[in-house]
Amino acid sequence: MSRLLGSVRARATLGATLVVAVALVAAGTAVLLSLRSNLLGEAGTQAERSAREVATELAVGTPYADLSLDVDDRPVQVVDEDGTLVAAGEDLERITGTGVDAVKPQPAASPGGAGDDDGDDDDDAGEPLEPGEIGERTTISDGSATIDGETEDYRFAAVPVETEDRGRLTVYAGAPLSAEHGAVNTALTVMLIGFPVLLAVVGWVTWLVTRRALRPVEGIRREMAAITASEDLARRVPVPGTHDEVARLASTTNETLAALEASVERQRRFVADASHELRSPIASLRTQLEVAAAHPELLDLDGAVEDTVRLQRLAADLLLLARLDAGERPADARVDLAALAREEAAGRAGVSVQEGGETGAVAVAGSRGQLGRVLANLLDNAQRHARSAVVVSVRRDGGLAVVGVADDGDGVPEADRERIFERFVRLDDARSRDDGGAGLGLAIARDVAVRHGGTLTVHGGPAGGALFELRLPAA
Repeated sequence: MSRLLGSVRARATLGATLVVAVALVAAGTAVLLSLRSNLLGEAGTQAERSAREVATELAVGTPYADLSLDVDDRPVQVVDEDGTLVAAGEDLERITGTGVDAVKPQPAASPGGAGDDDGDDDDDAGEPLEPGEIGERTTISDGSATIDGETEDYRFAAVPVETEDRGRLTVYAGAPLSAEHGAVNTALTVMLIGFPVLLAVVGWVTWLVTRRALRPVEGIRREMAAITASEDLARRVPVPGTHDEVARLASTTNETLAALEASVERQRRFVADASHELRSPIASLRTQLEVAAAHPELLDLDGAVEDTVRLQRLAADLLLLARLDAGERPADARVDLAALAREEAAGRAGVSVQEGGETGAVAVAGSRGQLGRVLANLLDNAQRHARSAVVVSVRRDGGLAVVGVADDGDGVPEADRERIFERFVRLDDARSRDDGGAGLGLAIARDVAVRHGGTLTVHGGPAGGALFELRLPAA
């Protein structure tokens, strides 16, 4: 069963069929109940009409023998105040449901005996009536009767009539319920035959429509499986021209594949660039060690230490970038940017921190270590390109904390102001090992700024050099 219902098409078909089945059962039940109620009401109306016809004859003094009791072969009884059957149809053989089971009339004790009380018992017999008046209230009951050997169910109507010489009489007349039973049974039979056929049609149509609607999804699944097997992220899934949810799913899938392809390509370039950057100091260090092993007196200890330090810094930068790419969340500590700027500027030649304004009261929430790394990288870059001075400013701009690092160097060409934040990118005048580093400092600085909900941009500085601005949400 679980395998049968394992597809969306099967579940959709089953769900639609069940909903239609419930609706059909509810509608069919309502139709049957309404039909039965209408037919019973019609039978009651017919029975009341027959009873009132006989009551009219009694009201005008028609003798019992001349009453129209055998019209349409319907059971009719006339009962006096004592419950004695005084008139009935000739073909009536058995009757139930009227309260009087007798089918043969009993002779009256005296023609006018029932009227000697002058209507004093009207209140006990029901609504008060004048002689010759027919009661407005009709009592309805269900029973059965046998006429000429045929037994049927009937709906009986009891109508009271006040006569001048025979007192209060009650006329019971019945209408057959065979039409009601036949109509209800016919409708039920039609429903029992038609409902399964209709449900089968609904299920089959739902199955076909669902298969057609899900055909693009199967195409997307096959293409995704092929992409997974081939590891070719340049491939894309087909986008149907229906402009519906499936088309939007295909478009989103292609966007995801494009982002994944770009991410993988970026990682490949990162690994290649990292390997290239690591190879230079490792090769240099190995060469120095091999020379020192053969000729100890030629050992360049300062160069070996320098290469080792550069290798250590590069490894630390790569590790930090890996942690940032993994989505490491910064801490929520409160960091005083002014104090952090003074701390990073201390001991650096030609670096000054602007005092005044709100320099001593600008704080942000984040990782003190990572923000310190951002300032250190910006100061290293500024010192590398400055002629004589680097100025650090800290201020508050509305809800943002702004740190500016400006130098008096040559600045950054406008065409390169975004490219310098890419990993392993160094401008032409900074490609030497001594001046250019690995090209990761500014990339790390921007990644940390973004992780803290801020931005890092570069503009032209007031002294003609570059101005790097770090903007973070103020705490």
